[in-house]
Amino acid sequence: MILFDRGTLGPSWQTEGGRLVATGSHPGDESVLRLDCAWDPRVELRPGAVNAHTHLYSGLAPLGMPRPSPPPANFLEILQRIWWRLDLALDEDSLRASARYAIADALTNGTTTLIDHHESPDFIEGSLDVLATCAQELGIRLAVGYGVTERNGGPGEAKRGLAECERFIRANERSFVRGLVAIHASFTVSDDTIREAGELARKLAAPVHVHVAEDAEDVLDAQQRGYEGPLERLMYLGALPEHSIIAHGVHLDEAQVRRAQSAGLWLVQNPRSNEGNKVGYPSALRASNRVALGTDGWSSNMDDEANALARLGREHGDSVEVLDARIHAGQALASELFEQKLGEVRANAAADVVVGIPGELPRHVVVGGRRVVVQGRLVTGDLAEIRAKAHEAAPALWARMEAVR
Repeated sequence: MILFDRGTLGPSWQTEGGRLVATGSHPGDESVLRLDCAWDPRVELRPGAVNAHTHLYSGLAPLGMPRPSPPPANFLEILQRIWWRLDLALDEDSLRASARYAIADALTNGTTTLIDHHESPDFIEGSLDVLATCAQELGIRLAVGYGVTERNGGPGEAKRGLAECERFIRANERSFVRGLVAIHASFTVSDDTIREAGELARKLAAPVHVHVAEDAEDVLDAQQRGYEGPLERLMYLGALPEHSIIAHGVHLDEAQVRRAQSAGLWLVQNPRSNEGNKVGYPSALRASNRVALGTDGWSSNMDDEANALARLGREHGDSVEVLDARIHAGQALASELFEQKLGEVRANAAADVVVGIPGELPRHVVVGGRRVVVQGRLVTGDLAEIRAKAHEAAPALWARMEAVR
Protein backbone atom coordinates (compact mmCIF):
# COMPACT_ATOMS: atom_id res chain seq x y z
CA MET A 1 0.00 0.00 0.00
CA ILE A 2 1.41 3.41 -1.00
CA LEU A 3 0.64 6.73 0.67
CA PHE A 4 1.06 9.51 -1.85
CA ASP A 5 3.32 12.40 -1.18
CA ARG A 6 5.22 14.58 -3.59
CA GLY A 7 8.45 12.71 -3.01
CA THR A 8 7.26 9.09 -3.45
CA LEU A 9 5.06 9.07 -6.54
CA GLY A 10 5.95 6.16 -8.79
CA PRO A 11 6.84 6.55 -12.46
CA SER A 12 3.20 6.08 -13.53
CA TRP A 13 1.98 8.95 -11.36
CA GLN A 14 2.52 12.67 -11.51
CA THR A 15 1.02 15.89 -10.24
CA GLU A 16 -0.29 18.57 -12.56
CA GLY A 17 -1.33 21.89 -11.09
CA GLY A 18 -1.77 20.41 -7.63
CA ARG A 19 -3.78 17.45 -8.93
CA LEU A 20 -2.83 13.78 -9.02
CA VAL A 21 -2.84 12.16 -12.48
CA ALA A 22 -2.30 8.47 -13.30
CA THR A 23 -1.22 7.48 -16.80
CA GLY A 24 -1.14 4.08 -18.45
CA SER A 25 -2.20 2.25 -21.59
CA HIS A 26 -5.83 1.26 -21.93
CA PRO A 27 -6.39 -2.27 -23.34
CA GLY A 28 -6.92 -2.31 -27.08
CA ASP A 29 -5.43 1.04 -27.95
CA GLU A 30 -2.61 3.42 -27.14
CA SER A 31 -4.73 5.99 -25.34
CA VAL A 32 -3.67 7.35 -22.00
CA LEU A 33 -5.54 6.38 -18.87
CA ARG A 34 -5.91 9.45 -16.71
CA LEU A 35 -7.32 9.46 -13.18
CA ASP A 36 -7.64 13.06 -12.11
CA CYS A 37 -7.82 13.47 -8.32
CA ALA A 38 -7.83 16.66 -6.32
CA TRP A 39 -4.55 16.55 -4.41
CA ASP A 40 -4.97 15.24 -0.88
CA PRO A 41 -2.12 13.78 1.19
CA ARG A 42 -4.55 11.18 2.62
CA VAL A 43 -5.17 9.60 -0.79
CA GLU A 44 -3.78 6.10 -1.24
CA LEU A 45 -3.18 3.98 -4.30
CA ARG A 46 -3.74 0.29 -3.52
CA PRO A 47 -4.46 -2.96 -5.34
CA GLY A 48 -8.10 -3.84 -5.89
CA ALA A 49 -9.53 -6.03 -3.16
CA VAL A 50 -10.28 -9.72 -3.75
CA ASN A 51 -13.30 -11.53 -2.37
CA ALA A 52 -11.93 -15.07 -2.41
CA HIS A 53 -15.20 -16.88 -1.72
CA THR A 54 -18.69 -15.56 -2.36
CA HIS A 55 -22.14 -16.44 -3.70
CA LEU A 56 -23.50 -13.93 -6.20
CA TYR A 57 -26.82 -15.78 -6.20
CA SER A 58 -27.49 -14.36 -2.72
CA GLY A 59 -27.04 -10.76 -3.85
CA LEU A 60 -30.71 -9.88 -3.28
CA ALA A 61 -30.74 -11.25 0.29
CA PRO A 62 -30.42 -7.78 1.91
CA LEU A 63 -33.60 -6.68 0.10
CA GLY A 64 -36.14 -8.29 2.42
CA MET A 65 -35.40 -12.01 2.21
CA PRO A 66 -37.91 -13.73 4.53
CA ARG A 67 -36.65 -15.23 7.76
CA PRO A 68 -37.81 -18.71 8.71
CA SER A 69 -39.95 -19.07 11.82
CA PRO A 70 -39.01 -20.48 14.22
CA PRO A 71 -35.32 -19.64 13.72
CA PRO A 72 -33.05 -22.50 12.59
CA ALA A 73 -31.56 -24.42 15.49
CA ASN A 74 -28.24 -25.38 13.83
CA PHE A 75 -26.14 -24.90 10.71
CA LEU A 76 -27.81 -27.70 8.73
CA GLU A 77 -31.21 -26.14 9.38
CA ILE A 78 -29.85 -22.77 8.18
CA LEU A 79 -28.92 -24.43 4.89
CA GLN A 80 -32.15 -26.39 4.57
CA ARG A 81 -34.56 -23.61 5.53
CA ILE A 82 -32.82 -20.58 4.02
CA TRP A 83 -30.06 -21.01 1.45
CA TRP A 84 -31.20 -24.27 -0.17
CA ARG A 85 -34.67 -22.80 -0.57
CA LEU A 86 -33.25 -19.60 -2.03
CA ASP A 87 -31.12 -21.34 -4.65
CA LEU A 88 -34.10 -23.52 -5.71
CA ALA A 89 -36.17 -20.37 -6.25
CA LEU A 90 -33.69 -18.73 -8.63
CA ASP A 91 -34.48 -18.29 -12.30
CA GLU A 92 -32.55 -16.49 -15.03
CA ASP A 93 -34.00 -13.04 -14.38
CA SER A 94 -33.57 -13.11 -10.60
CA LEU A 95 -30.04 -14.48 -10.93
CA ARG A 96 -29.10 -11.68 -13.33
CA ALA A 97 -30.59 -9.03 -11.03
CA SER A 98 -28.81 -10.54 -8.04
CA ALA A 99 -25.44 -10.73 -9.79
CA ARG A 100 -25.55 -7.19 -11.17
CA TYR A 101 -26.57 -5.78 -7.79
CA ALA A 102 -23.79 -7.62 -5.96
CA ILE A 103 -21.14 -6.81 -8.58
CA ALA A 104 -22.00 -3.11 -8.59
CA ASP A 105 -21.74 -3.10 -4.80
CA ALA A 106 -18.36 -4.82 -4.99
CA LEU A 107 -16.89 -2.40 -7.51
CA THR A 108 -18.07 0.73 -5.76
CA ASN A 109 -16.45 -0.62 -2.59
CA GLY A 110 -13.11 -1.23 -4.34
CA THR A 111 -13.37 -5.00 -4.83
CA THR A 112 -12.08 -5.91 -8.28
CA THR A 113 -12.06 -9.75 -8.19
CA LEU A 114 -14.75 -12.19 -7.08
CA ILE A 115 -14.28 -15.94 -6.70
CA ASP A 116 -17.83 -17.22 -6.91
CA HIS A 117 -19.38 -20.54 -5.92
CA HIS A 118 -22.71 -20.81 -7.71
CA GLU A 119 -25.83 -22.94 -7.29
CA SER A 120 -29.30 -22.68 -8.86
CA PRO A 121 -30.71 -26.23 -9.08
CA ASP A 122 -33.75 -25.29 -11.18
CA PHE A 123 -31.62 -23.20 -13.56
CA ILE A 124 -28.34 -25.04 -14.16
CA GLU A 125 -27.66 -24.98 -17.89
CA GLY A 126 -26.51 -21.51 -18.90
CA SER A 127 -26.41 -20.15 -15.36
CA LEU A 128 -22.64 -19.54 -15.44
CA ASP A 129 -23.01 -17.50 -18.63
CA VAL A 130 -25.46 -15.19 -16.85
CA LEU A 131 -22.91 -14.52 -14.11
CA ALA A 132 -20.00 -14.19 -16.50
CA THR A 133 -21.82 -11.77 -18.80
CA CYS A 134 -22.72 -9.55 -15.85
CA ALA A 135 -19.10 -9.56 -14.72
CA GLN A 136 -17.69 -8.76 -18.13
CA GLU A 137 -20.17 -5.96 -18.78
CA LEU A 138 -19.64 -4.25 -15.42
CA GLY A 139 -15.89 -4.84 -15.48
CA ILE A 140 -15.06 -7.09 -12.54
CA ARG A 141 -12.78 -10.13 -12.60
CA LEU A 142 -14.72 -13.32 -11.90
CA ALA A 143 -13.67 -16.90 -11.29
CA VAL A 144 -16.80 -19.07 -11.15
CA GLY A 145 -17.98 -22.67 -11.14
CA TYR A 146 -21.26 -24.49 -10.58
CA GLY A 147 -21.33 -26.19 -7.15
CA VAL A 148 -22.40 -29.73 -7.97
CA THR A 149 -24.62 -31.53 -5.48
CA GLU A 150 -26.93 -34.51 -5.23
CA ARG A 151 -29.17 -33.10 -2.52
CA ASN A 152 -32.19 -32.44 -4.78
CA GLY A 153 -31.99 -34.81 -7.74
CA GLY A 154 -29.34 -37.42 -6.92
CA PRO A 155 -26.47 -38.32 -9.27
CA GLY A 156 -28.30 -36.91 -12.27
CA GLU A 157 -28.33 -33.46 -10.72
CA ALA A 158 -24.59 -33.71 -10.11
CA LYS A 159 -23.91 -34.73 -13.71
CA ARG A 160 -25.82 -31.70 -14.96
CA GLY A 161 -23.72 -29.46 -12.73
CA LEU A 162 -20.48 -31.00 -13.95
CA ALA A 163 -21.66 -30.64 -17.54
CA GLU A 164 -22.33 -26.95 -16.94
CA CYS A 165 -18.83 -26.48 -15.54
CA GLU A 166 -17.29 -28.25 -18.56
CA ARG A 167 -19.44 -26.42 -21.12
CA PHE A 168 -18.63 -23.06 -19.60
CA ILE A 169 -14.90 -23.63 -19.22
CA ARG A 170 -14.59 -24.79 -22.83
CA ALA A 171 -16.76 -22.01 -24.29
CA ASN A 172 -15.75 -19.02 -22.19
CA GLU A 173 -13.69 -16.41 -24.04
CA ARG A 174 -14.29 -13.49 -21.70
CA SER A 175 -11.00 -11.87 -20.78
CA PHE A 176 -11.99 -11.07 -17.19
CA VAL A 177 -13.57 -14.46 -16.42
CA ARG A 178 -12.09 -17.82 -15.43
CA GLY A 179 -14.08 -21.05 -15.15
CA LEU A 180 -13.73 -23.43 -12.20
CA VAL A 181 -15.04 -26.87 -11.31
CA ALA A 182 -17.05 -26.61 -8.10
CA ILE A 183 -18.54 -28.99 -5.55
CA HIS A 184 -21.07 -27.81 -2.99
CA ALA A 185 -19.60 -29.80 -0.08
CA SER A 186 -18.58 -33.41 0.26
CA PHE A 187 -21.53 -34.26 2.53
CA THR A 188 -23.98 -33.59 -0.32
CA VAL A 189 -22.27 -35.76 -2.97
CA SER A 190 -21.23 -39.37 -3.48
CA ASP A 191 -17.70 -40.68 -3.96
CA ASP A 192 -18.48 -41.16 -7.65
CA THR A 193 -19.38 -37.51 -8.10
CA ILE A 194 -16.27 -36.34 -6.25
CA ARG A 195 -14.11 -38.60 -8.39
CA GLU A 196 -15.78 -37.33 -11.60
CA ALA A 197 -15.26 -33.71 -10.51
CA GLY A 198 -11.56 -34.34 -9.97
CA GLU A 199 -11.20 -36.05 -13.34
CA LEU A 200 -12.94 -33.13 -15.05
CA ALA A 201 -10.75 -30.57 -13.27
CA ARG A 202 -7.57 -32.35 -14.34
CA LYS A 203 -8.81 -32.74 -17.92
CA LEU A 204 -9.58 -29.02 -18.16
CA ALA A 205 -6.61 -27.86 -16.04
CA ALA A 206 -9.07 -26.07 -13.76
CA PRO A 207 -8.99 -25.68 -9.97
CA VAL A 208 -11.80 -27.04 -7.79
CA HIS A 209 -13.74 -24.73 -5.46
CA VAL A 210 -15.49 -26.49 -2.55
CA HIS A 211 -16.79 -25.93 0.99
CA VAL A 212 -14.78 -28.01 3.46
CA ALA A 213 -15.39 -28.51 7.20
CA GLU A 214 -17.53 -25.40 7.54
CA ASP A 215 -19.53 -27.25 10.18
CA ALA A 216 -18.93 -30.39 12.22
CA GLU A 217 -21.66 -32.08 10.16
CA ASP A 218 -19.31 -32.22 7.17
CA VAL A 219 -16.62 -33.91 9.27
CA LEU A 220 -19.05 -36.42 10.77
CA ASP A 221 -20.41 -37.35 7.34
CA ALA A 222 -16.92 -38.05 5.96
CA GLN A 223 -16.04 -40.14 9.00
CA GLN A 224 -19.22 -42.17 8.66
CA ARG A 225 -18.15 -42.93 5.09
CA GLY A 226 -14.82 -44.26 6.35
CA TYR A 227 -12.54 -41.22 5.86
CA GLU A 228 -10.58 -39.23 8.41
CA GLY A 229 -12.43 -36.11 7.31
CA PRO A 230 -13.76 -34.24 4.26
CA LEU A 231 -10.32 -32.97 3.26
CA GLU A 232 -8.91 -36.51 3.21
CA ARG A 233 -11.96 -37.74 1.30
CA LEU A 234 -11.57 -35.11 -1.41
CA MET A 235 -7.82 -35.68 -1.66
CA TYR A 236 -8.11 -39.49 -1.76
CA LEU A 237 -10.67 -39.26 -4.58
CA GLY A 238 -8.45 -36.88 -6.56
CA ALA A 239 -10.71 -33.84 -6.38
CA LEU A 240 -8.23 -31.23 -5.13
CA PRO A 241 -5.65 -30.47 -7.83
CA GLU A 242 -3.09 -27.75 -7.19
CA HIS A 243 -4.51 -24.22 -6.88
CA SER A 244 -7.89 -25.54 -5.70
CA ILE A 245 -9.84 -23.43 -3.20
CA ILE A 246 -11.13 -24.72 0.14
CA ALA A 247 -13.74 -22.44 1.68
CA HIS A 248 -14.02 -22.21 5.48
CA GLY A 249 -11.94 -25.04 7.02
CA VAL A 250 -13.39 -24.20 10.43
CA HIS A 251 -13.19 -27.79 11.67
CA LEU A 252 -9.78 -28.68 10.26
CA ASP A 253 -6.83 -29.21 12.59
CA GLU A 254 -3.33 -27.81 12.03
CA ALA A 255 -2.01 -31.06 10.55
CA GLN A 256 -4.79 -31.01 7.96
CA VAL A 257 -4.15 -27.37 7.17
CA ARG A 258 -0.45 -28.08 6.63
CA ARG A 259 -1.43 -31.00 4.38
CA ALA A 260 -3.55 -28.64 2.30
CA GLN A 261 -0.71 -26.14 2.00
CA SER A 262 1.73 -28.86 0.94
CA ALA A 263 -0.69 -29.81 -1.83
CA GLY A 264 -0.71 -26.22 -3.16
CA LEU A 265 -4.28 -25.53 -2.03
CA TRP A 266 -5.80 -22.25 -0.93
CA LEU A 267 -7.98 -21.84 2.15
CA VAL A 268 -10.48 -19.02 2.52
CA GLN A 269 -11.66 -17.65 5.85
CA ASN A 270 -15.13 -16.05 5.99
CA PRO A 271 -15.32 -14.29 9.39
CA ARG A 272 -18.74 -12.61 9.24
CA SER A 273 -20.46 -15.69 7.85
CA ASN A 274 -18.82 -18.08 10.30
CA GLU A 275 -19.75 -15.86 13.21
CA GLY A 276 -23.32 -15.40 11.98
CA ASN A 277 -23.81 -19.13 11.44
CA LYS A 278 -22.22 -19.93 14.82
CA VAL A 279 -19.96 -22.62 13.32
CA GLY A 280 -16.79 -21.56 15.17
CA TYR A 281 -13.49 -19.83 14.45
CA PRO A 282 -10.86 -21.52 12.19
CA SER A 283 -7.88 -21.26 14.54
CA ALA A 284 -5.95 -23.99 12.70
CA LEU A 285 -5.67 -21.83 9.57
CA ARG A 286 -2.69 -20.11 11.19
CA ALA A 287 -0.70 -23.22 10.12
CA SER A 288 -0.83 -22.07 6.46
CA ASN A 289 0.32 -18.93 4.67
CA ARG A 290 -2.08 -19.64 1.80
CA VAL A 291 -5.20 -18.24 3.48
CA ALA A 292 -7.26 -15.53 1.81
CA LEU A 293 -10.37 -13.64 2.88
CA GLY A 294 -13.92 -14.17 1.59
CA THR A 295 -17.44 -13.14 2.53
CA ASP A 296 -19.49 -16.29 1.75
CA GLY A 297 -22.20 -14.20 0.11
CA TRP A 298 -22.10 -11.19 2.44
CA SER A 299 -21.42 -7.77 0.91
CA SER A 300 -18.08 -7.54 -0.90
CA ASN A 301 -16.98 -4.59 1.20
CA MET A 302 -13.68 -6.18 2.14
CA ASP A 303 -12.90 -3.46 4.69
CA ASP A 304 -15.90 -4.68 6.69
CA GLU A 305 -14.68 -8.28 6.37
CA ALA A 306 -11.17 -7.26 7.42
CA ASN A 307 -12.54 -5.46 10.48
CA ALA A 308 -14.46 -8.59 11.48
CA LEU A 309 -11.31 -10.66 10.94
CA ALA A 310 -9.27 -8.34 13.15
CA ARG A 311 -11.84 -8.39 15.94
CA LEU A 312 -12.39 -12.16 15.91
CA GLY A 313 -8.71 -12.91 15.36
CA ARG A 314 -7.70 -10.95 18.44
CA GLU A 315 -10.32 -12.81 20.47
CA HIS A 316 -8.89 -16.15 19.34
CA GLY A 317 -5.20 -15.35 19.72
CA ASP A 318 -4.14 -14.85 16.09
CA SER A 319 -1.27 -12.41 15.61
CA VAL A 320 -1.64 -9.13 13.77
CA GLU A 321 0.91 -10.33 11.20
CA VAL A 322 -1.07 -13.51 10.45
CA LEU A 323 -4.34 -11.62 10.09
CA ASP A 324 -2.83 -8.86 7.95
CA ALA A 325 -1.38 -11.45 5.57
CA ARG A 326 -4.87 -12.87 4.97
CA ILE A 327 -6.20 -9.48 3.95
CA HIS A 328 -3.60 -9.24 1.17
CA ALA A 329 -3.38 -12.92 0.18
CA GLY A 330 -6.33 -12.58 -2.16
CA GLN A 331 -4.15 -10.79 -4.71
CA ALA A 332 -1.80 -13.77 -4.85
CA LEU A 333 -4.70 -16.19 -5.22
CA ALA A 334 -6.25 -14.09 -7.98
CA SER A 335 -2.88 -13.85 -9.70
CA GLU A 336 -2.68 -17.65 -9.81
CA LEU A 337 -6.17 -17.93 -11.25
CA PHE A 338 -5.72 -15.22 -13.89
CA GLU A 339 -2.01 -15.86 -14.47
CA GLN A 340 -1.14 -12.19 -14.09
CA LYS A 341 0.48 -10.17 -11.30
CA LEU A 342 -2.75 -8.51 -10.26
CA GLY A 343 -1.42 -7.42 -6.89
CA GLU A 344 1.12 -5.01 -8.32
CA VAL A 345 0.24 -1.36 -7.81
CA ARG A 346 0.83 -0.05 -11.32
CA ALA A 347 -1.33 1.98 -13.67
CA ASN A 348 -0.89 -0.17 -16.74
CA ALA A 349 -3.04 -2.49 -18.81
CA ALA A 350 -2.93 -5.28 -16.22
CA ALA A 351 -3.54 -3.10 -13.18
CA ASP A 352 -6.44 -3.55 -10.77
CA VAL A 353 -6.11 -0.32 -8.82
CA VAL A 354 -8.16 1.61 -6.28
CA VAL A 355 -7.56 5.30 -5.56
CA GLY A 356 -9.10 6.90 -2.51
CA ILE A 357 -8.97 7.83 1.15
CA PRO A 358 -9.01 4.88 3.56
CA GLY A 359 -12.40 4.54 5.25
CA GLU A 360 -14.20 6.29 2.41
CA LEU A 361 -15.71 4.92 -0.80
CA PRO A 362 -13.10 4.82 -3.59
CA ARG A 363 -12.74 7.78 -5.92
CA HIS A 364 -11.49 5.65 -8.79
CA VAL A 365 -11.42 1.91 -9.52
CA VAL A 366 -9.53 0.43 -12.47
CA VAL A 367 -9.75 -3.23 -13.50
CA GLY A 368 -7.36 -4.51 -16.14
CA GLY A 369 -6.71 -0.93 -17.24
CA ARG A 370 -10.46 -0.26 -17.64
CA ARG A 371 -11.98 2.52 -15.58
CA VAL A 372 -15.07 1.15 -13.85
CA VAL A 373 -15.53 3.75 -11.10
CA VAL A 374 -14.64 7.39 -11.77
CA GLN A 375 -15.04 10.11 -9.13
CA GLY A 376 -17.05 7.65 -7.04
CA ARG A 377 -19.51 6.82 -9.82
CA LEU A 378 -19.93 3.44 -11.52
CA VAL A 379 -19.36 4.16 -15.22
CA THR A 380 -19.81 0.66 -16.67
CA GLY A 381 -23.49 0.44 -15.79
CA ASP A 382 -26.45 2.51 -14.63
CA LEU A 383 -26.36 2.05 -10.86
CA ALA A 384 -29.87 3.45 -10.36
CA GLU A 385 -31.26 1.01 -12.92
CA ILE A 386 -29.32 -1.91 -11.39
CA ARG A 387 -30.76 -1.12 -7.97
CA ALA A 388 -34.27 -0.66 -9.35
CA LYS A 389 -34.14 -4.02 -11.14
CA ALA A 390 -32.93 -5.67 -7.94
CA HIS A 391 -35.77 -4.21 -5.88
CA GLU A 392 -38.22 -5.24 -8.61
CA ALA A 393 -36.95 -8.85 -8.75
CA ALA A 394 -36.67 -9.46 -5.01
CA PRO A 395 -40.38 -9.80 -4.02
CA ALA A 396 -41.07 -12.38 -6.73
CA LEU A 397 -37.98 -14.34 -5.67
CA TRP A 398 -39.13 -14.33 -2.04
CA ALA A 399 -42.57 -15.57 -3.08
CA ARG A 400 -41.03 -18.49 -4.99
CA MET A 401 -38.70 -19.17 -2.06
CA GLU A 402 -41.65 -19.34 0.36
CA ALA A 403 -43.32 -21.87 -1.95
CA VAL A 404 -40.34 -24.24 -1.82
CA ARG A 405 -40.98 -27.14 0.53
